Amino acid sequence: MSAEQLKCEGCISVKYFKRFYTIDGIELGEPLRELTKIVKCVKYYSYWEFDTKENYGRAIKIFFENYNKDLQKMLIAPFDINLGYSV
Repeated sequence: MSAEQLKCEGCISVKYFKRFYTIDGIELGEPLRELTKIVKCVKYYSYWEFDTKENYGRAIKIFFENYNKDLQKMLIAPFDINLGYSV
């Protein structure tokens, strides 16, 4: 999936990560605490960077046409989409 995303016009980078750590229950400055129990579902994040919002719009259309059904089967909870600029 990520190889196809990288081929989209204007795509600068695609990154995925899974949440493994939390800062809940630790003192600031201490090492992160590893998650040991998943209560409801695992959090996965995707960061897709583009040169223009127009290229992003075209790419996201293609992405959902090709992968939406597979993503919905994999996920327990609906996913959030957040859009913005790097600051």
